[in-house]
Amino acid sequence: MQDKICVQCHISGKVQGVWFRASTQEQAIALGLTGWTRNLPDGRVEVLACGERGAIEVLLAWLKKGPALAEVSEVSQQEVDWQTFERFAIL
Repeated sequence: MQDKICVQCHISGKVQGVWFRASTQEQAIALGLTGWTRNLPDGRVEVLACGERGAIEVLLAWLKKGPALAEVSEVSQQEVDWQTFERFAIL
């Protein structure tokens, strides 16, 4: 499992109701990542993505801007233990 990682991210700003989760899923699938994304009750979006480090870095860069209608103010991220998922889901 060389150079494969999982990262957990919390995205703040205007990120709910702007197709953020669906757009994140599209990006992740295109990058060959697995994991999930979900809305949080406090208005943030949470993402858990697993895959090749380079693909994760591309997704992290995308999360900092998000889809066209989003206004991202902050992205916090931390590497977490490897987890295996069959796909990238919207929870």
